[in-house]
Formats: sequence, structure tokens, C-alpha cells
Amino acid sequence: MPTIHTIDLKFLNEEAAIAAFAVEDTAGFTLVECGPFSTHETLLTGLKDAGIRPDQVHTLLLTHIHFDHAGAAWWWARQGAKVYVHPRGLKHMIDPARLYGSAARIYGEDNMEQLWGRMETIAPAMIMAVADRQELSIGGQRWAAHHTPGHASHHIAWQLEDVVFTGDVGGVMIKGGPVVPPLPPPDINATEWAASLERLGSLGASTFYLTHYGPVPANDGHLVRLGQRLEAYIGWVEKEAAAGKSKEEMVPGFTKFVEDELRTAGVEEEVIGAYRVANPPYMSVAGIMRWLAR
Repeated sequence: MPTIHTIDLKFLNEEAAIAAFAVEDTAGFTLVECGPFSTHETLLTGLKDAGIRPDQVHTLLLTHIHFDHAGAAWWWARQGAKVYVHPRGLKHMIDPARLYGSAARIYGEDNMEQLWGRMETIAPAMIMAVADRQELSIGGQRWAAHHTPGHASHHIAWQLEDVVFTGDVGGVMIKGGPVVPPLPPPDINATEWAASLERLGSLGASTFYLTHYGPVPANDGHLVRLGQRLEAYIGWVEKEAAAGKSKEEMVPGFTKFVEDELRTAGVEEEVIGAYRVANPPYMSVAGIMRWLAR
């Protein structure tokens, strides 16, 4: 089993909202996820606390190109780390102008710096697209890329031996609370997500490493519970939409539906706050509505 360091990026000062993972190998360290540039100094501090220098990081594996996973990738590429990404995300990492503009429309231009920080270009020589089931030999280890759409069309789950770094397709599960699906726009696809859960279940993993947040057992019904909750969330929004409610009208009720379930499961209010930061309910309403419209 490789040595894996989980680094808490303390996004918006919340613990256990976003993680990055440093995996030790014979050449130094492979980083899985890097978070947004707004948490970059926190990542560097976390690496330092683990005894890792930035110049020891030779590779960055991205599960997808959303800002909370990939926003600081350009910095690592400029330090010499080779970045690997889904083919559909490649052009947006090389030139992030369209990606940044799309995020600004969702979050508001005034909020971009606080939430995500800068996102700059990556030289084409420093980033590579990875095909489905492609294997990479990195630092004496064999990584496998599994294209796993549903949360995003450009999503990869990265497998190393019996460990799988699931990005967001494996859900959000914080401090022992229930696993929930993150469903933001623009390209949620529930049909593809269900197929991706089947793929994850076929990999023989013992542990899933969730970006939101940390390692969880892979063989205790995690994927079943996630699939059930995915159906429940979509069903709730579909029912409200059929009753003629707008997205804005749904948000308070959906937030109560989601967070009451967390409370019933015994999740404390401060942990619900971390769920809210990692997976804002209003974003899921928007993502589900877009999926239903398609």
C-alpha cells in the first residue's frame, strides 16, 4: 500500500471540505487534485507539515477541471509537474478563459477571487490527456484512469492498486456523515453517473479517497447509498418542477430536505456547514434542473 498524505485545504476556513492527496513513490510525490489557487498557500503548508517540498511533486493527476479540484494546476505545471487530465478538459486547462467566464457567470465576478483565486494558462508540453482505462507508469507505480462521467463529462477516477481517488463521482462524505451527490451545473448526467458507479464497483477497491473528504471504505455499501440518494435528490426536484416551482422557489425546500436528512443521521451543525461549503444545495438544484431540461 502506498503512503498517502491527505491535505486539508480548509476552503473558506472549513475543515474537511476539500482535500488534495500526496502519494509517495520512488521519484518523489504524485499529487492527486490541487484545489483552487485561493487555497494554494494552505496546500503548500500542508505539504510542508508532511515533510514534502514542492519540488518533490513531479506529477499532478486531476479528476476533473472544476475550480475546487484543478484551479491551481497551472502553478504546479510551472514548477515542472506534469499534469494529466480528461481529453475534454485539456483545452480548458491550456486556455482557461472560457472556463473562468463560465464560473464567473455562476458565482459572480466579484466572488471569483475569494472563492477560487487566479487560473492561468498551462503550456501544452506540461499537460496530457488520458484515455479511458489508460495506464500510466509514474514513479515506479502503475496508475489507471477510469473515465467516469455523471458529475462532469470530463471526469476521471484514478486507481492505484486497490485504492481509487474518486473525485466527485464517488460523492461527498464528511466526518462520518452520509454520502451525498454533488450536482452542480452545467453537465450533470444521472444516467452516466449510474454507469460510473457500476464501474467504480467493478474495480475491486478497498478504499475510496474522496476529494470531499478523505478515505472511506469502498465495500460497505457506499456506492449503493450514493446511488439511492442521487435518485432521491433528482426525484425531489422533478416533483417540485412538475408542480410549477421555479429554481429559486425550490432552493429553501431542497436545502431543508438535504440538511434535515443529515441531522436525522446525527450530523452536527458544524459538520453540516462543511457539507454546505463542499456541496451547496442551491447548486444541486440548478444542476438537476439543467439535467431535467435536457
